[in-house]
Amino acid sequence: MGFKKRSTKSDEEVLEGQTDLAADNTVSAPSSKKIKMDGKKDADMGDGVASSFSVANSVKPMERKKKRKQVDKERRRSVLENEESQLKQPIIEPKGKDATEPVAASSSSSLPEFHISVFKDLASADSSVREAAVETMVTELQEVQKAYDRLENKDLVEGGLKLEAQKDDGLNNCASSLGYAVRRLIRGVSSSRECVRQGFALGLTALVAAIPSIKVDSLLKLIVDLLEVSSSMKGQEVRDCLLGRLFAYGAIARSDRLTKEWLSDKNTLLIKEFMSAIISLASKKRYLQEPSVSIILEIIEKLPAEALLDHILEAPGVPQWFEEAIDVGNPDALLLALKIHEKTSIESKFGKLLPNPFSPSKLFSADYLSSISNCLKESTFCQPRVHSLWPVLVNILLPDTILQAEDAVSASNSLKKHKKGRKSSSSEEEIANNVQSFCDAVIERSLLLSSHDRKHLAFDVLLLLLPRLPSSFIPIVFSSKVVQCLIDILSTKDSWLYKVAQHFLNELLDWVRNDDVRRVAVIVAFQKHSNGKFDCITKTKTVKDLMAEFKTEAGCMLFVQNLINLFLDEAHASEEPSDQSQTTDENSEIGSIEDKDSIGIMGNADFLKGWVIESLPSVLKHLKLDPEAKFRVQKEILKFLSVQGLFSASLGNEVTSFELQEKFRWPKATTSTALCKMCIEQLQSLLANAQKVEEPRSLANGLEPNDLGSYFMRFFSTLRNIPSVSLFRTLSDDDKESVTKLLEMESKLYKEERNFRLSNDANKVHALRYLLILLLLQVLLRPGEFCDAASELTICCKKVFAAPDDLNSSGEDELDGDAAPELMDVLVDTLLSLLPQSSAPMRTAIEQVFRYFCGDVTDDGLMRMLRIIKKDLKPARHQEAGSEDDDDDDDLLGIEEDEGMDEAETGETADSDEQSEDSEAVVGSEGADKDLPEDSDESDGGMDDDAMFRMDTYLAQIFKEKKNQAGGETAQSQLVLFKLRVLSLLEIYLHENRGKCKPQVLTVFSNLAQAFVNPHTTEGSEQLGQRIWGILQRKVFKEKKLPKDESIPLSTLETLLEKNLKLASKPFKRKKSASSLSKKKLTASLTRYKMIVSLAQNSTYWILKIIEARNLSDSELQGVFDLLQAVLEGYFDSKKSQIKSGFLKEIFRRNPRISHQLFGFLLENCGNAKSDFRRVEALDLVIEVFKSQVPMNSNESNRDVSKKFLKSHLQSLGHLIETLVTKMPEKKSRKTEVHKCCDKIFQMITTLDLTKAFLKCLEPGTLSACESQLGPVFLKLKKPK
Repeated sequence: MGFKKRSTKSDEEVLEGQTDLAADNTVSAPSSKKIKMDGKKDADMGDGVASSFSVANSVKPMERKKKRKQVDKERRRSVLENEESQLKQPIIEPKGKDATEPVAASSSSSLPEFHISVFKDLASADSSVREAAVETMVTELQEVQKAYDRLENKDLVEGGLKLEAQKDDGLNNCASSLGYAVRRLIRGVSSSRECVRQGFALGLTALVAAIPSIKVDSLLKLIVDLLEVSSSMKGQEVRDCLLGRLFAYGAIARSDRLTKEWLSDKNTLLIKEFMSAIISLASKKRYLQEPSVSIILEIIEKLPAEALLDHILEAPGVPQWFEEAIDVGNPDALLLALKIHEKTSIESKFGKLLPNPFSPSKLFSADYLSSISNCLKESTFCQPRVHSLWPVLVNILLPDTILQAEDAVSASNSLKKHKKGRKSSSSEEEIANNVQSFCDAVIERSLLLSSHDRKHLAFDVLLLLLPRLPSSFIPIVFSSKVVQCLIDILSTKDSWLYKVAQHFLNELLDWVRNDDVRRVAVIVAFQKHSNGKFDCITKTKTVKDLMAEFKTEAGCMLFVQNLINLFLDEAHASEEPSDQSQTTDENSEIGSIEDKDSIGIMGNADFLKGWVIESLPSVLKHLKLDPEAKFRVQKEILKFLSVQGLFSASLGNEVTSFELQEKFRWPKATTSTALCKMCIEQLQSLLANAQKVEEPRSLANGLEPNDLGSYFMRFFSTLRNIPSVSLFRTLSDDDKESVTKLLEMESKLYKEERNFRLSNDANKVHALRYLLILLLLQVLLRPGEFCDAASELTICCKKVFAAPDDLNSSGEDELDGDAAPELMDVLVDTLLSLLPQSSAPMRTAIEQVFRYFCGDVTDDGLMRMLRIIKKDLKPARHQEAGSEDDDDDDDLLGIEEDEGMDEAETGETADSDEQSEDSEAVVGSEGADKDLPEDSDESDGGMDDDAMFRMDTYLAQIFKEKKNQAGGETAQSQLVLFKLRVLSLLEIYLHENRGKCKPQVLTVFSNLAQAFVNPHTTEGSEQLGQRIWGILQRKVFKEKKLPKDESIPLSTLETLLEKNLKLASKPFKRKKSASSLSKKKLTASLTRYKMIVSLAQNSTYWILKIIEARNLSDSELQGVFDLLQAVLEGYFDSKKSQIKSGFLKEIFRRNPRISHQLFGFLLENCGNAKSDFRRVEALDLVIEVFKSQVPMNSNESNRDVSKKFLKSHLQSLGHLIETLVTKMPEKKSRKTEVHKCCDKIFQMITTLDLTKAFLKCLEPGTLSACESQLGPVFLKLKKPK
């Protein structure tokens, strides 16, 4: 009984999900009586079904639905009963290890056994289990069939075979077990449960291939009968049956039985019958077409070519299927036609589906591709998978053998020097035309103009093309429409196709990653069809990253040549749509356009050319080549920028230089002035970057050095002398003279540099040469503005490196004896005059020159730079003319903050007396040697007429081009920018003079501190204040070596110290109207106040360090002691004093001499402090002095000194302890601080054996107060261990 249950369960699992089961699925022949009863039940059930349909119209839909369910239930139950009755037939249960497995016996005990448990294993999810089950099943059934075939009288096998034959299922020559297995396998392929369909289809394939007794025509009939779709079936049931047929037909195709049938009988009708059946199946549902065609293709691959015409193409339904394919849009029919033609070259059996005669050029002609566009569009139904038709088309479009050879040739030629019009073979031209036609008709005009699904398909097809695509075909494939579609999708992250486009872009980048030729072609295509805005519009860094991946000289030269061709090619300008709305941002290409003013007026064509101009120098940014290779790339870029930016051709657009042996081209349309200016700016940048990274110039071997500046000047002179070439703009006489002087002076300096070889003078000459070169470009860029600066700079160069004979020569540049200014003053003035309107490369060259000459800068030159920093567009209010004393030597003293600042800036208040006092503090000291006229301005004090004129010139240059612009802050912002540039020079000065102990460092410090404190100096620019702060911190306060020049009087340092101490103790005040200020402004005011206090504190430490370094006596330092004593007095007595105890503590820690001198005063004032808070806070100062003067771990000599020091202050110390215990604070935290301080003091007294002397200094009342207030702390002092 247990065996029967297991067997029934196994059958139920296999039968689950099946819809139409035959009633004759028996394992062994049942009795006649039983079969008749089953037939009667089936007849009754059939009558029931028929009756239910006859009354279908007379009942309600719900009732009809219930009846139909009941009928299906009864039919299923009858099938299961029939199966169970079959299992009740005689079954042999073998002994041993197979005793537990269900075994189906043949109708006679003489037939081998067949274990039906293999069907359960066929449904396993494990492929290895399924394969093992198939092998077992085939082996056993082969044995069964062999034994059956050996029987002489098959009719006597219990009469079962007669009963089976009566069903006319075509399995007349098969044993009952084999027939059962075949029927069960056919029904099983219609099950959607787990892996039943895969396992049963595999079993059917193997069984049909292994046992010839199973006839193909019988199989075709059984498939239709057992998997018939009835009208009562629902969607899923219909789908299962149709897929079951598909898998069953696939099993027949893979079993090779059709091929064997044809080989045995070439007139067989089985192949036509099979083709008719599978074509009929493919016509039922769309999703069956492609797998049906794949089954047919398997048969075609196995059949000889001669069998295809009669048995495949002439099969019923096939010609009509091909005929209707174009109208209905059937991509599978097209695929089948292409595959059959590939094998047989048959052309006349496909109607209009294939061109006749067939050839690749006709296949990819525009007319034919348009005719099959419906077939191609309808291939999207299988997305996200790409239809099998497309790889076939791609293989025909781009054949392997021809294209591999062509790609190798094109790659080798592309990496060589660019040559025009390389001849190509006819086959290559034909393939290029086919690709052009395919991309135009299919990709652009069919798929990209259709739905999202078809756009998705277009990108998938392009990905199929990439592995086979030669680099020379990239411009064809990545056309304007393809790139525009990609840009449109990537620019909108919410787009349905965004991930599709992103995946395509990533695959494309992987494809070009290791190939410079592909990378160049893709960059050019992207930028050409987006007007240089691909990264900007898509908000990616695609082009930028691609440009950063060039690693070789050949790749860079190829890229440069392509960009030059793109610049000179104007054909694309008319192809692109106008789009004025797109602009670049900081995440655009590598060469971001710095000056957007000129770009705003450019059209799309100029914008693309602008991208080319700025991208050329940026190629070198990430390039790591040897100097020789890099210099060759730089020369190519320099020649292009020079030709396009500086010159124009008078006749035509081509000029040949016989001296340079090179031909130069210009665009047919005149290059705009904005683009010429951009070329000059990029040329300046290229030269400045070359100067930064130049290798040391070694001329010992007599070879020409890789000097890009020298090459440019020779190149410029050569082109300038060609008659048919002229400068891009007409210069005035002054500008022409300036250009001539700069060319001559650069040539002289180049010779001098070669004579100096490797030395500091050679570096000076080299820096001046590059400044002259960049100034020449600046004259061409901004004519009329730099003539004077060019003249002065050439004079300075002549004076600096003039020969003795030249110094005595007379000329227009010679200046008279006493009236002649210092050479370095003139050089500094010239450099300053170039700063306001100079470009970034120009400023780099100026800083480089200043770095080499800053050691010779005079005090006057230094003060000119400092006055620019202190220059104020909004002079401070309430200034008193009589108090404005500003001397060159004492200007360093004026660092006090002006109280007359705008209340919105600081929110501070002060009365008129404070304003007067602080106004004096801003200007300088009382001991100034000179008094200025009453009408002199503070920031211009001490300047002669020439200096004033030069200052006005600087400012005039700043305001010249900005005066007509909208906005009142334009002039001030330009001044702030000028100050930042001068600060860079001052930072260089401090850096180059570090460790030289120059007194000028103190001058720079004091003036920068004054500029930082004055609110009007840094007004409107937080960056300026932060820059000054950073310079003072890095280059002054943290510098190890200090100014030690004794020429600075101590009184000057004392006055400077006084001002800093006063500034550090100044309170933060608010006006009554400050409540109306915004929280942001109040926060900014408080932050500025804290920074000023921090500056004053750091300045105090630094000045005291300078004073301490002089090793002065105590008597000489008495003024310093008095200043600090006054500060301490204010700290204890004045509530307005904001000086921090931490600041005083740090002074005592860094300067032990000061703490030694002020200790007695500190003890006295601490005891007499008016508030508990000050008294307790000052205890930290007392402890700090003890640490420095009475160290705990000291040798014997130091111990005596410490003991003597402490003994002299025992009386004051006792008074302090008396005050602390008699006026003990009520707050617990303060009381704890008092206990800690007393404990530390008592420990030091005990350590130095001064306990008795200290106790004698205390009054009896004080002793009792100490015991009561201090407790154990004081008792340890009285009774030491």
